[in-house]
Amino acid sequence: MKKLALILTLLASCSTWAQGDIEAGKQKSVTCTACHGQEGNSALAQYPNLAGQHAGYLEKQLHDLKLGMETQGKQGRWDPVMSAMAMPLSEQDIKDISAYYASLPMADNTTPERVIPEGKALYLAGDMQRGITACIACHGPRGNGTSLSGFPKISGQHADYIKAQLEQFRSGERHNDMNGMMRDIANKLTDKDIATLSQYVGGLH
Repeated sequence: MKKLALILTLLASCSTWAQGDIEAGKQKSVTCTACHGQEGNSALAQYPNLAGQHAGYLEKQLHDLKLGMETQGKQGRWDPVMSAMAMPLSEQDIKDISAYYASLPMADNTTPERVIPEGKALYLAGDMQRGITACIACHGPRGNGTSLSGFPKISGQHADYIKAQLEQFRSGERHNDMNGMMRDIANKLTDKDIATLSQYVGGLH
């Protein structure tokens, strides 16, 4: 019984240790503010909002960006700026920074009324004739994704950033998606589809 109690205590300690430290992450994120804003909400549309994103997803992206630098883009995710930024981060740095941004509220964004009819139809139902899976299947009705499944929160994101990512998935330039799911979907999207969806998800929250 004592051994069982000891094992449970050790497991609890490991679980606690494995979590990121929000305050430490705040200090370590100082260099991130130039692109991602003071509290994770970027003023520059080409960079993503990190505030409110799932910690596990942020951790994966930082690991993938680091791997991209180590393999010159053959594995993981390659970005000339972010891969270089991620390279010196330790495992604990990644956990701390991810925990910090996940703890912050994402700024409000909006959806232009002109894209709502087409955007809503594509997001909620996809397009069976073209084999396009509905976005709601993974990202949810409000675009919040799911932390356990590894699907990111996309509501509130900048349209320019979402558009760039969909285009990169379509071209294969970005290839760190789970089981190639995003590449498969993006390959079937037209330029108009991408423009519409990119603007539509902004106001889902």
